[in-house]
Amino acid sequence: MADGARHAADVVAAGLLLLFAAPLLAVCALAVLIESGRPVFFGHRRLGRDGRPFRCWKLRTMLPGAEELLERDAGLKSRYVQNGFKLRSGEDPRVTRVGRWLRRRHLDELPQLINVLGGSMSLVGPRPVVPAELTEYGPQGADLLRVKPGITGAWTSLGRRRPDYPERARLELDYVRNRGIRADLAILLRSIPAVLQGAPDP
Repeated sequence: MADGARHAADVVAAGLLLLFAAPLLAVCALAVLIESGRPVFFGHRRLGRDGRPFRCWKLRTMLPGAEELLERDAGLKSRYVQNGFKLRSGEDPRVTRVGRWLRRRHLDELPQLINVLGGSMSLVGPRPVVPAELTEYGPQGADLLRVKPGITGAWTSLGRRRPDYPERARLELDYVRNRGIRADLAILLRSIPAVLQGAPDP
C-alpha cells in the first residue's frame, strides 16, 4: 500500500474509532482527574519516522512528575533499562491505582488515535521507542525508523506472549521489511483477542 493511501485509511479508521470510543475515553479521563488531578493526558517523548521526536499520547497512569522520579531513583532506572525500557505496574511505585486498571485493559492507549489523526503514528507499525532503546536494534535502528510507529504491530499484537529484546527487535524489523496490506490485516485481527484478553495482572 502506498504511503498516501495508508495515511488516508489510517485517518478514516482512527476518526471512526475515536468517535466510537469518545464516551469511554471521557469516563477514563474523569477517573484519572478524580484520583490524581491534572494533567489527565501524558505525552511521552518517542522517536517517529526518520527519527523525528514526537509526543506519544496516553491517559496518564503514573503520578505527576513520574519521569523525574525515575531519573532520581538509580535502582528503579536500572530495572527499567534491564527490563526492556519498561516496568510492570506492580513493580513500579509511580503507577496509580486507576492507572493499573487502565493499563490492564489497554485503555490508556486510546489517545494515540489522536497521534494517528495528526500523522505521527499509524494504526499498524512498530511500537514507538525511546532514543536509548535504539541500541537494542543495533545497525538496523535506521530500518526501524523508516516507517511510522503504530498503535499495534507485530510485537504489540502478541498480547501476553510479547517477548523481550532481542526477539522483539527481530519481530519489529521483520515487519518493516515485509509490511503490506495482508500483514497489516493479520496484525489487526490478532490484536482483537490480545486487547480483549488484557495485560497480565501486576
